[in-house]
Amino acid sequence: MRQFSPPHLAALAVLLLASAGSVSAARQRPGGWTVLFSRSLALLILAGWAGEYVADAAVGSFTVKYTLPLQLTDAVSLAAILALWTRRVVLVEVAYMWALTASLQAVLTPDLGQRFPSVFYFTYFTYHVGVIVAAVFLVYGCRVYPRAGAAWRVFAATLAFAAVAGAADAITGGNYMYVRAKPAHASLLSVMSPWPWYIVETAALGLAMLLALEALTATIRKRAEPSSPRVARSTATAPR
Repeated sequence: MRQFSPPHLAALAVLLLASAGSVSAARQRPGGWTVLFSRSLALLILAGWAGEYVADAAVGSFTVKYTLPLQLTDAVSLAAILALWTRRVVLVEVAYMWALTASLQAVLTPDLGQRFPSVFYFTYFTYHVGVIVAAVFLVYGCRVYPRAGAAWRVFAATLAFAAVAGAADAITGGNYMYVRAKPAHASLLSVMSPWPWYIVETAALGLAMLLALEALTATIRKRAEPSSPRVARSTATAPR
């Protein structure tokens, strides 16, 4: 689909409104409803994520070369679903950092061949937008903050997943995680060096983004809630 077309802008508007609204509501009116919201959002992400594979099978486009769940957005979706359901800190860290780097780029520069009102438009933006909303809701709304060193842990998880995707590429001839070639649609990879150097550049950029996000999150937390006993208690008692 065309970047910043009306359907794309509509998806971005939903992202902004849902993110701001959920965080504001959780901060102003914390309570049991946040658990119901978390699990409802988890099911919505699951519906969009799984629905895309169902749609691929229905139209006959499902192949091991292109549609196995081996893109990073697949891992983000699973992490976000589990983080929403359990609120375990390690899962929130992974979902938050992947969502605000990989998923955010996927929403801003969608690698989507179909246009609105294709079912793939709705599945794609449901789970991509959903995981970003989940990330900011859990961290800034429910105050389940990443711990020190989260960037390095998430980077290690990213490399491990990339290794699995690379092995699958070698077996299937696919291009999971764009290890074999750049995506057809515009993205950050478009301005990087030719293969294989863009892989190294992507890894370096990814680490830099994760470290910057960790530092920014820590700064926002300190400025917004300095020495808050309530936050300290909620972070200390959050499942790990």
